[in-house]
Amino acid sequence: MRMRPIVGPVPDTGIRPVGGMDEIAGQLAAGGVAVLTGAGISTESGIPDYRGVTGRHRRHSPMTYQDFVSDEENRRRYWARGYVGRRAVAKARPNAGHQAVQALRAAGYVDAVITQNVDGLHQAAGTTDAVALHGSLDRVVCLDCETIGPRDELDARLLAANGEFLAAQDAAGLRVNPDGDIELPDDIVRTFRVVPCARCGGVLKPYVVFFGENVPKPRTQRCFDLIDAADSLLVLGSSLAVLSGLRFVRRAAKDGKPVSIINLGPTRGDALAHAHVAQPLGQALTELTERLDIA
Repeated sequence: MRMRPIVGPVPDTGIRPVGGMDEIAGQLAAGGVAVLTGAGISTESGIPDYRGVTGRHRRHSPMTYQDFVSDEENRRRYWARGYVGRRAVAKARPNAGHQAVQALRAAGYVDAVITQNVDGLHQAAGTTDAVALHGSLDRVVCLDCETIGPRDELDARLLAANGEFLAAQDAAGLRVNPDGDIELPDDIVRTFRVVPCARCGGVLKPYVVFFGENVPKPRTQRCFDLIDAADSLLVLGSSLAVLSGLRFVRRAAKDGKPVSIINLGPTRGDALAHAHVAQPLGQALTELTERLDIA
C-alpha cells in the first residue's frame, strides 16, 4: 500500500457518529484500547498538520518518493528545507495530549499506541513503545547500501558542507510542516550542497515513509497485530485521509470492535465510528484522564 499525497481538509460527508465523551470515557474504562494518532495531536506543540485547520494554508504538496529518488534538484530542495525545518521540529515538546496518552498507557487503559507522526513526541512523552508507522525524522537511510544512521550526524556534515548558508537560516517565523519540511526561497535552496552516504557515497533519505512509498510490511503487520489484540480503537487527531491509517479502522470495525475518534474535522472513518468528538486533543484527553481519576 502506497500513501498518496492528499493535502487539504477531508470533505465533510455529513456523517456524524452519535457518541461523544461519555462513550469514549466508557471505552477507555473498559481497557484494552489501541490508540492511533495523527498530526492533529502535535499541532498544540507548534507543528501544523496536513489537512486540518493548521494545514490549510500549505502552499506546496509534500515531497513524494518518486520525486525524491528521480531528481537531484528535488533532493537538494528537500535537504535544504528539511535541515532548517528539523530544527523547528526538534524544539517542539510533548503537549498535554501526548502526556495524557502516556498517562492512559501507564495506568493500563491503553494497551498500544500507533502513531502516523514522525516527530518523536510520543516517545519524548514517555511512550517509548509507540510504533512509528511512518518512521522517524531522527534517522536517515542510504538508498544504496541501506545503512541506517542518526540524523544528528548527517546534520553535522550538512553544516560543515554549507557553513554560512545553514548558520544564517533561522526557522523562527517560517512555516514548518509535519514532515520537517519548511518553506525556503528557491534562490536560497539552489546554493545548498547535499552530502552523500559516508559509507558508500550513495543517496541518503530520511528514515520516513514518503507519499508514494510503501510502509515496510513487518511494521504494517506489527500494527495489525496490535489492532487484533485490542478490544477497541481510539483515533486521535487524524483525518484518516490515507489508507495507511484508515485500514486499521476498517480492520477494527470489521471485527466488531468499537471505534471512536477525537478530531477537530471530519474523517474518512466517521461512517465506521460509534463516537466522534470535535475538540482540541489536549483539552479532550485531559478531561478523559480526569474522568478516570488519573493523576
